[in-house]
Amino acid sequence: MSHQFQARSHSGSGIGAVVRVAAGNFLEMYDFMVFGYYAAAIGRAFFPTQNEYASLMLSFMTFGTGYLMRPLGAVVLGAYVDHHGRRKGLLLTLSLMAVGTVSIGVMPGYETIGLFAPLLVVAGRLLQGLSAGVEVGGVSVYLAEIATPGRKGFFVSWQSASQQVAVIFAALIGLVLSSTLRPEQMAGWGWRVPLLIGSMLIPFLLLLRRSLTETDDFRARKHHPSTSEIWRTVIANWPLMILGMMLSITTTVTFYLITAYMPTYGSGVLHLSTSSSMLVTLLVGISNFCLLPLMGALSDRVGRRPLLLLFSTIALVTPYPVLLWLVSAPSFGRLLAAALWFSMIFGSYNGSMVVFLTEVMPANVRVSGFSFAYSLATGIFGGFTPAVSTWLIHETGNAAMPGAWLALAGLMGLISTLILTSRGFQYGAHKSRGTVDAVHELPVGQR
Repeated sequence: MSHQFQARSHSGSGIGAVVRVAAGNFLEMYDFMVFGYYAAAIGRAFFPTQNEYASLMLSFMTFGTGYLMRPLGAVVLGAYVDHHGRRKGLLLTLSLMAVGTVSIGVMPGYETIGLFAPLLVVAGRLLQGLSAGVEVGGVSVYLAEIATPGRKGFFVSWQSASQQVAVIFAALIGLVLSSTLRPEQMAGWGWRVPLLIGSMLIPFLLLLRRSLTETDDFRARKHHPSTSEIWRTVIANWPLMILGMMLSITTTVTFYLITAYMPTYGSGVLHLSTSSSMLVTLLVGISNFCLLPLMGALSDRVGRRPLLLLFSTIALVTPYPVLLWLVSAPSFGRLLAAALWFSMIFGSYNGSMVVFLTEVMPANVRVSGFSFAYSLATGIFGGFTPAVSTWLIHETGNAAMPGAWLALAGLMGLISTLILTSRGFQYGAHKSRGTVDAVHELPVGQR
């Protein structure tokens, strides 16, 4: 695989640059995963009620509030990155994420400081969401701009692959904690351990990011638009932003279903053991990590369009039947099979989707445009997947209903792919607005 990371220029497009830029992305996803894994314990600590369902919903809604800040972070911080450079932006987002992670990890519970506890936790989540709004876009664009010719899909796939390392790491810690601590210990203080471990990694991750160099593409650009220019361009290209959001929904809903929600679904809904649910999540992370670079590289060979159409269709027609099969006779084996099926959908779709989204955005607002579209998908759909799934099951009494939510996401991905790859659609709504050519005019690897 090393030949795929040949250096393109002094900006450093080798494996070292990929590791350094993706390492910070690890913290963002690690923290979000930990919150999702321990939602029930966090709910009891900060949102104590007599109703277990209400406490869990409050915790999941707090999880989702972080995503409400993502569109704002995408526009505000995305404009900063597009104007000041990729390196400075990536250092800023990691610093903001670090503050949010530490604050939640050390926050006293409701019994100690009362109403301030949930308010401050929500504030920490909002700060994390602000930084996360541009983290995925910043990393994806950086990797796209340092990629060697014909390897853009492979390079950009490591943005998502680095997040799977966070899923694996968080699940491993969860397995260790669930096997060594009693339930009352986990509820009392054990859920803080993963957050504190993440906090201890922050200085190392910041050190790695500081060694990044600016991309040649950004340095070569003669005009770096102001914040107002970036906002005007994003607004002028609103059809592309909506389609980019729809394109991203399949990725975000699938990902949060099989990672952040899986431990709660396995133990709370299917009544399997906590360790079994964590093990499934761990294996899903490994599956995602292996699939993403492979499918990113495949998209360089066959093009983005065929993979996006195929796997958005699979995401539309299979999730509900798969979950019906699972809930008819819940077991570790069936949960693992269903989760790995959804992992296949996620890894195969996302391996093409992320790089495709960097390609359809106008070059001068690439980070802002990508981040805004992706953040709308996570803020409106993906981040609330655990809460929506919990609500759907509670209201219908049907434990397979999260499959219907995922099917809706697949439909959005299919519609947006058909429109974005049609011969009549011009990226960025109009060529006159400084965008790239229509999809049918691009080389095969970028279609």
